[in-house]
Amino acid sequence: MVWRVSEEVFPTISEEVILTINGITVRAPQGQSLLVTVRDHGIDIPTLCYHSDLKPEGQCRMCVVEIGEWPRTRLVNSCTYPTEAGLVVQTHSEEVLAARRMVLELLRAQAPAAELIKQMAAAMGVYETRFKISDPEERCILCGLCVRTCRDIVGVSAISMASRTPAKEVVTPFKEASEACIGCGSCAFVCPTDVIPYTEKEGVRTIWGRNFELQACTVCGNYIAPQYQLEHWAKITGDPVEMFFVCRDCR
Repeated sequence: MVWRVSEEVFPTISEEVILTINGITVRAPQGQSLLVTVRDHGIDIPTLCYHSDLKPEGQCRMCVVEIGEWPRTRLVNSCTYPTEAGLVVQTHSEEVLAARRMVLELLRAQAPAAELIKQMAAAMGVYETRFKISDPEERCILCGLCVRTCRDIVGVSAISMASRTPAKEVVTPFKEASEACIGCGSCAFVCPTDVIPYTEKEGVRTIWGRNFELQACTVCGNYIAPQYQLEHWAKITGDPVEMFFVCRDCR
């Protein structure tokens, strides 16, 4: 439920540059995220903390690629590295794959109960971890997507990262029901490991320890969103809140 697009992180410049990806010469907009450039040319790069509507922060390190030519090469996060003229990029070199396996091994220790991490790790031949597992039931990988979505897209900052590793976690202020939360559920929808508790029953949405009454469409009767969320939309747009009491299908 990411409903407002943030500003572009890499403003696209009209000038195109030439670079090499996996031995193939390609053209791409200068300054565009290298991750976007690589994906635009049909090459898959795994990510966990990236979302096209959010400013990339390179938290998970899954999108690393190798740039440069031997013997001067280095690994960079493709989501935060800009496309430049003359770049030589390797997306699946042995160094890159080894780095991704290490990330997945660390994540298997951080979030051993996360099914997505198990699947990604198994696909790369990582079935165990040599690192200490603190909580066998943990699923949060601390990617920060939920916090950034709430802050940068929804604009309410109802949750944040607290403490430092290994006690770091995503919480509401003082770990109490947050008055800032509007119940939109964007944090839960964007979470790659489905760790944020979220339920809907009989017109009530429950998230982050609070119950939010859902507004029903005045035409068809289907539930639209929590009243707090609709009030937030009205505040942003300047429109009367009643304008949002009709669902998209009935407009």
